[in-house]
Amino acid sequence: MKKVLIGIVAIVAILALFSGCGYNSLVKLDEDVKTKWGAVEAQYQRRADLIPNLVNTVKGAAKFEESTLTAVIEARSKASQITVDPDKLTEENMQKYQQAQGQITQALGRLMVLTENYPQLKATDQFRDLSAQLEGTENRITVARTDYNNSVQTYNTKVRSFPNNLTAGLFGFSQKAAFKADAGAQNAPKVEF
Repeated sequence: MKKVLIGIVAIVAILALFSGCGYNSLVKLDEDVKTKWGAVEAQYQRRADLIPNLVNTVKGAAKFEESTLTAVIEARSKASQITVDPDKLTEENMQKYQQAQGQITQALGRLMVLTENYPQLKATDQFRDLSAQLEGTENRITVARTDYNNSVQTYNTKVRSFPNNLTAGLFGFSQKAAFKADAGAQNAPKVEF
């Protein structure tokens, strides 16, 4: 009887210890990071879904600009193949993901510059609508990335703070990687006429 009582007291003490060391809050913050990551992926998917319509619209007016259109399609295809498991948000995985998304951004930038040479294309309602949707999506991506980074900062702070760092180490909670600025983003773009 005495051993059973000691066992029950030990279990209660262990449960109290773990609840006081932040295990539950680490789980909540980890889930928040995963949710925010899902929002980032959803916005990138929205952009990827808009690209075929945009390409087809431009293709009709700019038949001989095939290389730019091909670059956009290829960048979309490559980026669609790269996914990151929310449980493995490491620096390396984030860098690969961000690099693939950056290639889409560059290809879309070239496509939008290309459309400047086709005033009849810019005048169509379909192109204007798609351009506005794409611009809105880029803004949504920025907001989702910011929300994700804020969530990662809160999570990483908790994982590294005492005594939560002990609980995090014991249960395998590791730091998550945040989005970083693209290489060269600190330099203003050169505009040449």
